[in-house]
Amino acid sequence: MDEPITIRIADIADAPHICEINQNALGYDFSLPETKAQLSLLLSRTTDKVLVAVCQNEVRGYIHAADYECTYCAPMKNVMALAVDISWQGRGIGRRLLEAAGQWAHECGCAGVRLISGTDRTDAHRFYLGCGYMVRKTHKNFVKLF
Repeated sequence: MDEPITIRIADIADAPHICEINQNALGYDFSLPETKAQLSLLLSRTTDKVLVAVCQNEVRGYIHAADYECTYCAPMKNVMALAVDISWQGRGIGRRLLEAAGQWAHECGCAGVRLISGTDRTDAHRFYLGCGYMVRKTHKNFVKLF
């Protein structure tokens, strides 16, 4: 990649870019007002970190990581979302974002970083394996909406 990538903490002004990346790269239909509200909440918490990758003065990708604490393993960080603008994929942005989340986990004394990826996202799986992640198990993701 010829262009420098800057990783920084997200700002509420990044919401339009994050919303667009969520829609185009991940297929999530979540409005800009909803994205702004959620981003504002996440930015106010010490348990969450949202980082953006900036290149050519534009947000090209982001990662959201959060505390993962439970009764059956040492504390880790959980990647809640990782997305890169489709036209900027393959340029090292996702790798840099994962490294930044890993650095945060390390600074916090965590045992590691975990993430869940949909079974149909085979390109993402190859990417995660290439970044040093390993498949621990497969599972189904259940949700009950109200």
